[in-house]
Amino acid sequence: MSRYAVVIGAGPAGLTAAYELLKTTDLIPIVLEADEQPGGISRTVTYHGNRMDLGGHRFFTKNDEVAALWHQLMPLQGAPAYDDRLLGRDKPLAPAGPDPQTEDRVMLVRDRVSRIYFSRKFFDYPISMKWQTLKNMGFRRTVAAGFGYVWSVLFKREEKTLKDFMINRFGTPLYRMFFESYNEKLWGRNPAEIAPDWGAQRIKGLSLKKAVSEMLKSALGIRNKGTVETSLIEQFEYPKYGPGQLYTVMAEEIVRMGGTIRYGKEVETLTMDGSRITGVVTQDGERFEAEVVFSSMPVKDLIAGMDGNVPQTVRTVANGLPYRDFITAGVLVDRLLLQNETDRKTLGNLVPDCWIYVQERDVKMGRIQIFNNWSPYLVADPEHTVWIGLEYFCSEGDALWNLSEEAFLQLAEEELVRMQIIAPGAVKDGTRIRVKKAYPAYFDTYAQFGVVRDYLNTVENLYCIGRNGQHRYNNMDHSMLTAMEAVHAWKNGTGREAVWNVNTEESYHEVKQG
Repeated sequence: MSRYAVVIGAGPAGLTAAYELLKTTDLIPIVLEADEQPGGISRTVTYHGNRMDLGGHRFFTKNDEVAALWHQLMPLQGAPAYDDRLLGRDKPLAPAGPDPQTEDRVMLVRDRVSRIYFSRKFFDYPISMKWQTLKNMGFRRTVAAGFGYVWSVLFKREEKTLKDFMINRFGTPLYRMFFESYNEKLWGRNPAEIAPDWGAQRIKGLSLKKAVSEMLKSALGIRNKGTVETSLIEQFEYPKYGPGQLYTVMAEEIVRMGGTIRYGKEVETLTMDGSRITGVVTQDGERFEAEVVFSSMPVKDLIAGMDGNVPQTVRTVANGLPYRDFITAGVLVDRLLLQNETDRKTLGNLVPDCWIYVQERDVKMGRIQIFNNWSPYLVADPEHTVWIGLEYFCSEGDALWNLSEEAFLQLAEEELVRMQIIAPGAVKDGTRIRVKKAYPAYFDTYAQFGVVRDYLNTVENLYCIGRNGQHRYNNMDHSMLTAMEAVHAWKNGTGREAVWNVNTEESYHEVKQG
């Protein structure tokens, strides 16, 4: 008799859980996905022959299990990509690896270039102390930044907020120039109102001292991959057709191995008998019974959907958990006004950036992606057009979210012109994609999240995985590793603490033993 597991969500965590279940257990996973395609917020959207990576997803991990999984599904390139071939750029190639010009199931190696756009000038991200940086900042700002950093080293602040966290690492002047505005756009709150957890999760050990140290090591030819901070990596891997391609391949493998994926199935209710989930019911009324449930749905919705005797305190905290939503516009232009003043060769001499962090206070835009630089295969005509993604952070139902697509695209174009990134009338085509609950946030009732976590640990056959499943701003590799650890924990009858405490710099077996 077959035994089933229900997996809620077909994003990185959910698909990894289903894949691991099929490989290492006798459970048959049934994956329920509200969308019509796999990948979650890591999916790839195709529009008029051009592909959009929603949010930008670098494939970089220090974890061997995750890297091995990626390469099982998408082998590393064995020949140059289209743009590297034309420009004569060298990249590390895998012996006998696939040729991206003739094969689709291939992982590319891409250069990481991300810069800050502030005061209509480019600054390195992470911040460096190069001559060009000092020139762009000007004498007064440079002196202020230097004194501010020294002050932050001598007089550390108690880290009660994200503002404290960042000032301790960069000093007040640099914080105000390069961090405050962007984080206000991202979260809709000043960093002084946000817990420092996000900084610890995303920025980790990064600081001005660390950035300068890595810059000097680079100049001296010193490399140590094991100690380079994630934000400082210089190359990353990337599927030929964007992150959604890897998750589409994974979904196909899950079905091939005997699993089931049901699209358009949004979970509404989890029926309970005491401390066990007995069934999962979708919005259309279909019920799925399962021996175990792996959930990557937002914790707020998970608790709201439980029909059991959930303590009122838990319901109150869960209901108050905050999220930030996300809108991206895909915009096609012939060229950008931005000049490539770097020493990096690009098609059409395009600026080499994957991301541009917009620190200008006179626009709502938060980030710009240049899809040509992520992968030339995302763009229908990468030699003659530039396909960019314009990222805006908002809350579902606010004025920005409720704009019509036409009005939103007009706003985006006006902001690009105002920032001197494109000329008036340069936009040839465009589309808008809205994503709900893209970013679990660290304010409001988040300070009491432990109450919710403790309750979830009492539900005998439930494992919470992934970014929204744990209300934690995870990277893809972190989300996938929570799923691996959850399957391992279920199979071996161990506790859930290792699932919540996953560290991508270690294998999940090492985390469990630690």
